[in-house]
Amino acid sequence: MMLTRLFRAILIGTLLSSSMVVAQTLTTLHSFCSESGCLDGTLPLAGLVQGTDGNLFGTTAYGGTKRSTGGTVFKMTPGGALTTIYSFCAQAACLDGSYPSAGMLPDVNGDLYSTAFLGGAYQGGTLFKVTPSGALTTLYNFCAQTNCLDGAGLEATLIRGTDGFLYGTTSGGGGVANAHDKGTIFVITPSGTLTTLYRFCAQPNCVDGSTPTAGLVQAINGDLYGTTYYGGAHNYGTVFKITLGGALTTLYNFCSRSGCSDGEFPQGGLTLGNDGFLYGTTTSTTAGGIDGDGGTVFVITPGGTLTTLYRFCTQPGCKDGSSPTASLIQGSDGNLYGMTLVGAYGGGTIFKITPGGALTTLYNFCTLSECADGDTPVGSLVQDTNGMFYGVTTDGGANSSGTVFSLSTGLKPFVGLLPGSGREGETIEILGTHLTGATSVTFSGTPAAFEVISDSLITATVPTGAFSGKVQVVTPGGTLVSSMRFLDQSF
Repeated sequence: MMLTRLFRAILIGTLLSSSMVVAQTLTTLHSFCSESGCLDGTLPLAGLVQGTDGNLFGTTAYGGTKRSTGGTVFKMTPGGALTTIYSFCAQAACLDGSYPSAGMLPDVNGDLYSTAFLGGAYQGGTLFKVTPSGALTTLYNFCAQTNCLDGAGLEATLIRGTDGFLYGTTSGGGGVANAHDKGTIFVITPSGTLTTLYRFCAQPNCVDGSTPTAGLVQAINGDLYGTTYYGGAHNYGTVFKITLGGALTTLYNFCSRSGCSDGEFPQGGLTLGNDGFLYGTTTSTTAGGIDGDGGTVFVITPGGTLTTLYRFCTQPGCKDGSSPTASLIQGSDGNLYGMTLVGAYGGGTIFKITPGGALTTLYNFCTLSECADGDTPVGSLVQDTNGMFYGVTTDGGANSSGTVFSLSTGLKPFVGLLPGSGREGETIEILGTHLTGATSVTFSGTPAAFEVISDSLITATVPTGAFSGKVQVVTPGGTLVSSMRFLDQSF
């Protein structure tokens, strides 16, 4: 059977808030379980990430050399050629981890960090580093402390703080010291020294939240922000902030409005917009739309003022989608992009929403017979620097084992920044496509010293006098602008 099987569906997106019509093109790049014994993996649960080498990287929860218990790490070219670079449970008793269900975090040296939900020395999951060629190092084994005080069950993608450390959450663990075992927030050094910053359900009735299923985001003020799926004043989830020192504040309790019109159960995390506000989703609303409790898109200020931007399932038959479960991303056009589990044909949707709340359905999965185009999209989308969006579905495809897809919306190439902040004199990596021959790099108009490493990578030094703003790269093919603002930390 061929490694990849392409299905192309061209459709007209349905704009829910105006009469404008937008054409989109979705391509199924890979159908999992295409190799004998599912060596290429099955059941991808997390989104993809663009590496410094220009490839996309992701994980599957099952498949690989240990089909039923392992899972894989894979890399894929933007054109769809997939290679499995690691199969979990390669060590006895799955000491290297199993069931990876979180996304990857690229490092400036090309390595990628992520977690496995199960396995490890204490069967509480692992945090690992893997090279683009597949050499894996386990950095931490969870449940290493009595009663799993250090946490267990890792579902969320890590983030790198401005201090260079890695921050994340566990959905379980925290031990009996707080009597609830409802998850943690942790920080870990790149070499593997872990510190637990907070254990949820530390307050009576879990009013501080419980069971965080998503990762964190660092705002401009330096604090970390996130969500809990349960807990809070009404037990429908929370939005919180936590300082790097571990002081947690609950900013918002969901179901605070009549009929829970503000949403319930935020499964995805928050996204920091270029405007400094935080955007997120809830999976349901008791006072939902015409056909059910479809969930919401919301925006919240760093101080905790929440505004509901959109309520799903307000169209007959939930044609606008239902149950968004993953974090949004901000595209290079300034709009927000995400997915829902349910759509017009039952298979879920891809949507775009403006910061003001105007939503467009870009694609309905299961448009093709037997859901050959994919079914039940999960994880966050990623926008490659070529301008296209990439994502995964857990079901559907040629083998009903999930897919990797791309979505073209006509957006132009841009450049990405790794990391997205820094001080004068520090080195920043600039990711892109067709960077060979670049003649200029500027930070908010200030010229910077740079070196072209490859067609997909430039290193640049943050120049003296730079300030927060967009980065521009002049190439033979034109000027490329960063999708997100660079945050200057010099002051």
